[in-house]
Amino acid sequence: MQPYIQLFLQRAYDQVVHDVAIQSLPVRFAIDRAGLVGADGPTHAGSFDITYLSTLPNFVVMAASDESELVKMISTSVDIDDRPSAFRYPRGLGIGIDLPSIDNKLEIGKGRIIQEGKKLAIINFGARLSECLNASNSLKKKGINVTIADARFAKPLDENLIWQLATDHESIITIEEGSIGGFGSHVAKFLSEKNLLDKGLKFRSMILPDKFIDQDKPELMYRSAGLDSQTIENKVLDLLNSNVVLQKQKQ
Repeated sequence: MQPYIQLFLQRAYDQVVHDVAIQSLPVRFAIDRAGLVGADGPTHAGSFDITYLSTLPNFVVMAASDESELVKMISTSVDIDDRPSAFRYPRGLGIGIDLPSIDNKLEIGKGRIIQEGKKLAIINFGARLSECLNASNSLKKKGINVTIADARFAKPLDENLIWQLATDHESIITIEEGSIGGFGSHVAKFLSEKNLLDKGLKFRSMILPDKFIDQDKPELMYRSAGLDSQTIENKVLDLLNSNVVLQKQKQ
């Protein structure tokens, strides 16, 4: 039976590859339940779509950080008529902000700076932005100001934004609600190809762990996954402290 299992497993993915991507068809994938999904449990968690869609040529892959961004991504996808696109959003309620006009659209492959700081930049992809901001607020009380960017796109990457952040900061952390091989991996490849990691830049990627997480309240699931504001704050502090130790060793 093993050959048949492998055959049908590949065919499920091939429906996206053969029937959509190769033909550059303007199919729009609205992916709900991005990331961890509370009571729906691991069978409904959106853990892998960033990885398996971002590997495909001709795809546009977006993730909304809030309901306002989701409106813009829906509107943007309508105008993409030369290739497939996907936008992902979590299960549950939004954070409660005003919605823009449906006419608002995004420039393909263009992220945004949320706030500017020093030494370390966080690049968010998806709905962890509010947790990044919570971590930043806590860090500010310790006298630490970090830059926060919202990538919006895993594919195509905003290479200009990533280059800017990499050359203006000592460290970069990417954060996403997905498995290994997704947004952070694409950023790491870009940094490596541009020799930015050879120049002393420190890079870390915060992703979902390599395990299935049982259903619980979403905030507890993300705490277990290590993608809550406290873990983000700890990651920032560890990285900044490692830079200080390295600088002292060089002296």
